[in-house]
Amino acid sequence: MREHSQGRIACSAFDNPVRHFDRLRRRLVPRFDDFFGSVLELLEDNLFDERLHFLDLGAGTGLLSELVLDRFPQSTLTAVDVSDSMAEQARLRLARFTDRVRIHIADYTRIPLPSPVDAVISALSIHHLPDDEKRNLFRRVFDALQPGGLFINADQSLGPTPVAEQVYHARWLADVKASALAETELATALERSTRDRNAPMGDQVTWLYEAGFAIADVAWKRYRFTVFWARKS
Repeated sequence: MREHSQGRIACSAFDNPVRHFDRLRRRLVPRFDDFFGSVLELLEDNLFDERLHFLDLGAGTGLLSELVLDRFPQSTLTAVDVSDSMAEQARLRLARFTDRVRIHIADYTRIPLPSPVDAVISALSIHHLPDDEKRNLFRRVFDALQPGGLFINADQSLGPTPVAEQVYHARWLADVKASALAETELATALERSTRDRNAPMGDQVTWLYEAGFAIADVAWKRYRFTVFWARKS
């Protein structure tokens, strides 16, 4: 299934060949397995019926979608991403799940979100939005969820002060250099990071409560990498 929207998130940086995208992501996200693994743990701890429908916003190559579909073998999932090339990679990766998956090529900030769903997940996507669009998205996610539904956002947060942000950035640089990332790939990542619009962790938790969630918290954090979760009562 294919959808397009007129007001797309700026995506030229994400339409390049994505053959090495997953390999790069593991090097660019320190403690990658813990970061993504905490998403699965939150789903396991809060959702008890495996006949669930998930919505993955900014699904990219389908990496998180695949983990969720494997963990919940009776579940179905709708993946949304603005990039044609990413969606193509997701189709290849998720082909083995056949009719359990639908993939939409669209800007999730501009289209009605599929609803109702049991959980909305996202990884390393929402931090690209301006703060007012983040807040609006959180409200729309709340509306799309079933009562008791879960929203999990494995993303980035801004340091609470300029000094803290400098510490976060220095640690990230040290981690990625230790991963033997090529200098050209690091330069590309640094250029792409200039388009990030990270918001402080505390602000994002507050916005989740303002959107109507009964519970909003952080389950895992390492410097800027933060796993937010919220539950609809």
